[in-house]
Amino acid sequence: MKKTALAAALIASPIACAHPAHAAGTLAFGDPVPVGDGFTLDPIIDLRVRYEGVDQQTVDGDAVTVRLRSGVELKHAPSHLSVLFEGEGTLALSQQYNGFPFPLPGNPQSRPQFATVADAQSIDLNRLQIMYKVKNFALTVGLQRINLDDQRFVGSVGWRQNEQTFDAVRAEATLGPVMLDGTYALRQETIFGSDAGPRRLLDGDFVFLGASTKLGPITAKAFSYIIDYDEDFAFGNSSQTYGGRASGSFALSKAVKLNILGSYARQSDIGRNPVNYTADYVLGELGLGYQGFTLSGSYEKLGAGKVGGALAGKGFQTPLATLHKFNGWADLFLTTPAGGLEDTYLTFAKVFPKVKAVQGLTANVIYHRFHSDVDHVRYGSEWDASLGFKTKKVGWLMKYANYQADTFGVDRQILWLQAELVL
Repeated sequence: MKKTALAAALIASPIACAHPAHAAGTLAFGDPVPVGDGFTLDPIIDLRVRYEGVDQQTVDGDAVTVRLRSGVELKHAPSHLSVLFEGEGTLALSQQYNGFPFPLPGNPQSRPQFATVADAQSIDLNRLQIMYKVKNFALTVGLQRINLDDQRFVGSVGWRQNEQTFDAVRAEATLGPVMLDGTYALRQETIFGSDAGPRRLLDGDFVFLGASTKLGPITAKAFSYIIDYDEDFAFGNSSQTYGGRASGSFALSKAVKLNILGSYARQSDIGRNPVNYTADYVLGELGLGYQGFTLSGSYEKLGAGKVGGALAGKGFQTPLATLHKFNGWADLFLTTPAGGLEDTYLTFAKVFPKVKAVQGLTANVIYHRFHSDVDHVRYGSEWDASLGFKTKKVGWLMKYANYQADTFGVDRQILWLQAELVL
């Protein structure tokens, strides 16, 4: 199918499903539509327009992109089954950016004379899944979105226009006080899209296991993530990671709340990874909440890999994470340096629930100090800030990142302006 025809089909499918409900006057546009015998059709429409401007010492870039994620979910209540289809298309309205963070000679979207914005123009099948779901059990088979915990190890990379999804089987169950979550995936559909050549799809064996329980106000979880790639250029990210995390919230008074989060994991090579190494991960966070204000201090370490006490030349990696959420929005540390990474950061957030003109007005300011794990060499520092709100069904976002280099990378500033409609 030609790209233009596929794009038209993606747009038409949810609109066609939504029109009967709109015409009947009983449901809002985009709501699930009953079609009889226990079936409903739920249209999916997610339209996002974004400007991303990158200013750095070596190259600059300006990207204006439009992303439409569109599809439909058919649910059958008596059998607890559902089928979901969703396509995704990204249109680039400017050519002043490099669409890929890796060389693709001859590809018109590979423009190394500009800064990278990893939102290449593409048309992709984003999700195609069957789900069986009852109160304490869910089984999902097919191309699906997977977000685990805070997405530090596995996520959909929803910040980028093209989403990361997995061809997988996932089972979730609650047995008494224990929640179990297990996934086996054989393919990773990357964020780089349909024009990314061999890096569009990565095959392998991926196993994600987790078991969690509530211990009073604390939620504790044990996890393991096994990533074993088939492609030779991805062997370096084949690893096995085992660890745990605990999080909780405590009321110190009627107005003040203490939030805590801690995690530890150990990673080592697996499969055909050419580097023999072991590395540690550590996260600690304390936060105070008061009348819509939140102030938190955090420390995260992705350790330098070692073998027999000597440095292995590789750091702790999380290649399936939603990496933009971590270690600064300027995205200098999407790959952990060989000397490891220590990120000490302060976060200040404020929710403004009483602002009547807009909904959900939220402001965030974050300051990062980056060092190596080995010898504590200062890499650089970064300020991040964002302001988000909603008017009716449209979400608006302004974000800014300013990285100042000491010994790692170059100075980089990024500005984002975004509008998103979700139905």
